[in-house]
Amino acid sequence: MRIELEKRARASGFFTLVSPLLALVLTLASGAILFAALGKDPVSALYSFFIEPLTEIWSLHELAVKAAPLILIGVGLSVCYRSNNWNIGAEGQFTIGAVFGSFVPVIFYQWESPLLLPLMMVMGMIGGALYAAIPALLKTRFNTNEILTSLMLVYIAQFILDYLARGPWRNPEGFNFPQSRDFNDSGVLPAIFAESGRAHWGFVFAILAALLVWFIMRYTMKGFEVVVLGQSERAGRFAGFSSRGMVWFSMLFSGALAGLAGISEVSGSIGHLQPSISPGYGFSAIIVAFLGRLNPLGIIAAGLVLALTYLGGEAAQLSIGVSDKVTRVFQGLLLFFVLSCDTLIYYKIRIVFSKARASLGGGR
Repeated sequence: MRIELEKRARASGFFTLVSPLLALVLTLASGAILFAALGKDPVSALYSFFIEPLTEIWSLHELAVKAAPLILIGVGLSVCYRSNNWNIGAEGQFTIGAVFGSFVPVIFYQWESPLLLPLMMVMGMIGGALYAAIPALLKTRFNTNEILTSLMLVYIAQFILDYLARGPWRNPEGFNFPQSRDFNDSGVLPAIFAESGRAHWGFVFAILAALLVWFIMRYTMKGFEVVVLGQSERAGRFAGFSSRGMVWFSMLFSGALAGLAGISEVSGSIGHLQPSISPGYGFSAIIVAFLGRLNPLGIIAAGLVLALTYLGGEAAQLSIGVSDKVTRVFQGLLLFFVLSCDTLIYYKIRIVFSKARASLGGGR
C-alpha cells in the first residue's frame, strides 16, 4: 500500500478563498489542545493570547509596530514567490538594511537635518537590495539555488551586525554596552499619534507599499510579467519576457522592502543599533506572504494576525505563565495548516494497493 497525491482537474474556488481562515481555525483548535496539555484552561489561555492584546489603545499601537516589518517584508516576498524565485533570506536583508541605514546617524552623529531621515530610509533600501543581489547574481550566473544562498547569508548578516555593535560602532559613552550611539532627533522615525502610543511611520510605509504593489500586480505590464514568468517560464519567453531579468527584479525589490523594514524598525522602535534587532521578522514574513495568498491586500491582514501572535506570546507569559516559545509554536502551526490546506485544494489523496507477485521458476 502506498499513498499518492493526484493533481485535481480543477481547484475549488470556494476553498481557495477560505483556506486561510480554515488554517487559522485549525491553529486555534490545536492551540487549545496544546494549552490543555500544559494544564492551562484553553479558553482563558486563548483569550490571553488573542483577545487581551486588543483591549487597550497602547497595545493596538504595539500591534502596528510589530505588523509593519511583517507587512513590508511579506509584500516584497510575494513578488518573489509569484515570479517563482524563492527568497528565504529576508531576515538577512532586513539586518543589512538596518546597518546601511544606520551608517550616517552613527558615524555623523552630530549632523541634524531634515534630509537625514529620508537619507536613512533610502540607504536602508539600497543595503537590502544589494544584499539580495548576491543570491540573484549566483543564480543567474552560476545557476545556484537561491533558497540555500539567501538563507546562509542571513547568518553572515547577523555576524556583521554583532561585530559592528560590539566593535567599531559601539557607543564610547555607553558604559561598554554592545550598542551604537542613540540616533539624534532628526534620525528617529516619528510616531503617528505620539499622545496615545508609539506606532510610527513604518506602519504607514507598509500600507503604502502593499497598495502600490497591489496596483502594480493588477494593472501594469510588470505585474503581468511577474505572473506569466511565475506560472510558465517558457510562456514568458515566448512573450518576450526575460527570466534572468525577473530574478534580478524580484530579488532586488524584495530586498529593498526588507531593508526599508530594517531601518524603519531600528529608527522607529529601537533608536540605535544593537546585536539583536529582530525576533525573526524575516522568517515570519514568509508565513505572512502565504497566509495572505501572495496578495498584497491579504498580506496586510495576515501581517496583523502574525503580529498578534507576538503580542499574545508576551501577554501569555505574564497572565498564564507559559514560555515565549509558544509564539513560535503558533506560527509553525499556522504555516503547517496553510500549506496543508493548499495542498489538499490542488491535490487529492489516493491510496494505492499493490499485490505482491509470486515469481514462478521452471526448467526448460
